[in-house]
Amino acid sequence: MPGVLVAALFAAALPNAVVLQPVANMYSKPTLDADVASQAIFAANVSIVERKDDWANVRTADDYTGWMPLSSLRPGPLYAVSGRVAEVRSMFAHIYREPSVTAHAPLLTVPLETRLEVSAEPAEPSQWAKVRLPDDRAGWVQLGDVAFHAPPLTVPEMVEFAKRFLGLPYTWGGTSTYGYDCSGFIQMLERSRGLNMPRDAQPQADWDGQSAVERRDLQPGDLLYFGSSPKRITHTGMYLGGGKFISATTYQTPTIRIDDLEDPHFSRILAAMRRPK
Repeated sequence: MPGVLVAALFAAALPNAVVLQPVANMYSKPTLDADVASQAIFAANVSIVERKDDWANVRTADDYTGWMPLSSLRPGPLYAVSGRVAEVRSMFAHIYREPSVTAHAPLLTVPLETRLEVSAEPAEPSQWAKVRLPDDRAGWVQLGDVAFHAPPLTVPEMVEFAKRFLGLPYTWGGTSTYGYDCSGFIQMLERSRGLNMPRDAQPQADWDGQSAVERRDLQPGDLLYFGSSPKRITHTGMYLGGGKFISATTYQTPTIRIDDLEDPHFSRILAAMRRPK
């Protein structure tokens, strides 16, 4: 969408906008030279806080703010909040221009948790659903990649679910299967249980939606917070049992990986343990 048209739309737009990129960076300042504070995924609704030149300061559903280029957004009404909605439950899902994986390349590839407005479902049996994309294009997604009204996971289910992400890259500010940072990964896991916790590690450790746990009482699904003190948290992960935990880390290999709490690198900075309620 041309920049002049985007600016004109924002001038008269509703305070809502919808993300048009598979993953859109949220910068700390309105420049690509700034650091990435967080991300928002395709089709996410964001609130417009401020506009400056070709940038918008946006607020996500988890109350996080950052700057995005206007070209990453489409101003207008909320998307995929009513009617038939398909949520991507595969690590990634291709969206095609027609119900075929061979006729053309995918229109785009979207990450886990992407929500799509379903416009038609062919008569059974079918492996496809037709969707309306936020830019009003039509697309087709395979039913094997999505779920309708998926129930929240139990703690044991979440622990097993977490292992599906092993090997995904660590990405500073990352909130999607294209790459997570430590708190983005934990926030997503807790969201799979139906819990909405803060975005960053320190606010997560301070969150009143969980209770303190002693190390000897740790259970699978408990959350671990690392840093120089409980008020200086720099890393977080989830306890798996048997002294092991999973996290998105830059330690040794920048991936989501399983580590041992007895590893001196982690044991000396384990500062707090929490159990979400």
